[in-house]
Amino acid sequence: MPKKIEAFFDYLKTRFDDDPKPRLHIGEAMGCWLYYTALAEEVPVVEAALNSTTDNVLIELLKESQKLADHQMATLKELMLKEGLSLPDTSEHKPKSDPNAVPLGVKATDTEIANLISVKVASNIVMCSTNISQSVRNDIGLMWMRFHSEKAVFGMDVKTKMRAHGWLKMPPYYYPPGAP
Repeated sequence: MPKKIEAFFDYLKTRFDDDPKPRLHIGEAMGCWLYYTALAEEVPVVEAALNSTTDNVLIELLKESQKLADHQMATLKELMLKEGLSLPDTSEHKPKSDPNAVPLGVKATDTEIANLISVKVASNIVMCSTNISQSVRNDIGLMWMRFHSEKAVFGMDVKTKMRAHGWLKMPPYYYPPGAP
């Protein structure tokens, strides 16, 4: 995450620290559990996508997506274990394989992979927004704001690269009635 955003959240943490911290309410606990599950299930899908592409830009996006998911999962795991929340069962990691050895009927296209990343980012942002609105504890709300900001910044990079490579699926332009 850019240093300015990091510094901003560090400031907010000191400004809005609720001490002593109350226990998580059920909505906060559920938000943590669901988001952790979404990230944990994203990682094997990203690994499978890495096994399907040879495009350097897409490989970079996939690795950044995995790095961000791993970072956010580690933050959540620490919080969840500290708060007494059990971690969900998750899928196994995918072994590394040669993208050229994957049969064409099984191999995902670069456009499919790019749009998968985009959809995952969008759904993660929506989950973070929901969790922000449901948080009562300030530290939990700030964590969701940080996650939301990280995903939003990454999403802008994804969209820019998708547009440049022709992977972005765009709806038709709108022409109001009577427009030339």
